[in-house]
Amino acid sequence: MLDPQFVRNNTEAVKRNMSERKMDSAIVGLWLSTDKRRREIIAKVEGMRQERKRRGGSKDTSQEERMRIKEIKVELSAHEEALEKIESEWNNLLQQIPNMHPGDVPIGQTDADNTVAFQSANIPKFTFIPRDHVDITTPRGLIDFERGAKVAGSQFYFLQGDMVLLEMAVIQFIFDLVIQKGYLPLHTPDVARSRYYLGTGYNPRGDEAQTYEIKDEDLGLIATAEITTAGYHADEIFVISELPKKYISISHCFRKEAGAYGKYSRGLYRTHQFTKLELFVYCHPSDSEKFHQEILNIEKEVMEKLNIPYRVLNICTGDLGSMAAKKYDVEAWMPGRNEFGEVTSTSNCTDYQARNLNIRYREKDNAMHYVHMLNGTAGALSRLLITIVENYQQSDGSIMVPEVLRKYMLGGKKII
Repeated sequence: MLDPQFVRNNTEAVKRNMSERKMDSAIVGLWLSTDKRRREIIAKVEGMRQERKRRGGSKDTSQEERMRIKEIKVELSAHEEALEKIESEWNNLLQQIPNMHPGDVPIGQTDADNTVAFQSANIPKFTFIPRDHVDITTPRGLIDFERGAKVAGSQFYFLQGDMVLLEMAVIQFIFDLVIQKGYLPLHTPDVARSRYYLGTGYNPRGDEAQTYEIKDEDLGLIATAEITTAGYHADEIFVISELPKKYISISHCFRKEAGAYGKYSRGLYRTHQFTKLELFVYCHPSDSEKFHQEILNIEKEVMEKLNIPYRVLNICTGDLGSMAAKKYDVEAWMPGRNEFGEVTSTSNCTDYQARNLNIRYREKDNAMHYVHMLNGTAGALSRLLITIVENYQQSDGSIMVPEVLRKYMLGGKKII
């Protein structure tokens, strides 16, 4: 969430930020009026508590004083109940106010307004009509969508044989690349308490719901290791010399993908479960833009070493999530659909998530501040498999293994 004092002092800028993100800026006014009532109630509660303490401090309390203390107790209870109610309303409204975006984020309404920040080399030409990953892999028993649906429902799948080994090779390749850059490997739980998926912006209800909640438990299946890695240091205070903290986290990811149908839901592109490697950084606020570029450069390096054509999009205001101040998407060329498709992204969430999860650092002068938190996908394995299969397909239906992955394949296999 935003700093409440910032919202009070910069009301018009916060409203403009919401309007540019296609959000209802009237929420700011509602929050301000609630904030005023909240502060009035807090003042009353604190005043009554002080009066109760003052009146009850003497051993020789008169009957009149004792009666007044009883009155205060009743009045205070009513005000505390009112404060609890308005605190919930105050926090709910504040959570609906998104992060502030910097000036270099494109102003736009939809993903059509995202701008291309970078595009790699030219798209390769095939000497045959390329097929998509479903048509390439299913006849050869490499991916089984039919049995996945039988066992778990639609949008689940089995990987088989060499496709399993290829996925494992991609994981090891990315780990080797990223660990050399100072990222600590973390294998996270696949579930998290509601505080952490809500605190990182994953709402389990509504039209955009992604989270599978576990019945009768304060737990949900995570949509990304961003959730668990963000929660890893919740309620902690870093010494400034401990920053930055850099992780590469691996987990399974579970997403409802409610309403995610159409031409881009085919095969592995939108599934309910997949494995993902997530880059995550906690840092000093002055370094967050530097680390945003570092994460983006790692995502680009993965694509370049795999020799897959790609482009980078600077995401516009109307396509940004609430948590992110700025976001880049990396899209890979997918010959099967003759278009680019998103494979990774990276977001600078500044101190927005840190305020939700109470993650701070202590300066040398002992002043306390919230850290900045950044995340990025080093590899969503299902989508990387799409790009490898489709870009490395051969005319006979076989798949060439990218050179950088061959040392991780059993026996150094070059062709699947």
